[in-house]
Order: sequence, then structure tokens, then C-alpha cells
Amino acid sequence: MVIVNLLSYILVLLGALNWGLFGLFDFNLVSSIFMGPRSVGSIIVYSLIAVAAIWLIISPMITNGMLKLQGHREAKDTREA
Repeated sequence: MVIVNLLSYILVLLGALNWGLFGLFDFNLVSSIFMGPRSVGSIIVYSLIAVAAIWLIISPMITNGMLKLQGHREAKDTREA
């Protein structure tokens, strides 16, 4: 689940960067990479970004409010014996 959360954050940040570039400079990064806004590659990327955003909304509800970004680490016992 940690990998899915990290991947979702990266995809949502990519979507936010794309919207920022489009709003400020009228430059669509995804469509320029895939040669058009309605190309198969662009549609796949846009769909993945949407699914990632939905996952980041739903995931805390599934895990009782926790969104894990790191794996489980055991605490070391630092007490003297």
C-alpha cells in the first residue's frame, strides 16, 4: 500500500504541475509529450492521474485516517538491561 500511495502522490503532483503550466503559460505538458490532448498516451496518463486522485481521497477512509508513506519500522529498544 505504501508504493501505491507514493505513486499516487507522484501522479497527482504531475497533474498539478500540468494544470499550473497550462494555466500560466498555456502549455500542456502531457499533450506535448504524447503529441496531442486526445492521443492514447494522453488519455492513459489523464486517467491514471484521476485514479490516483480518487485513491488519495479514498485511502484514508479505508485505513482509519492514516495515509502511509513509509513502510513499517520496528522501534529499537534503547533501554539499558
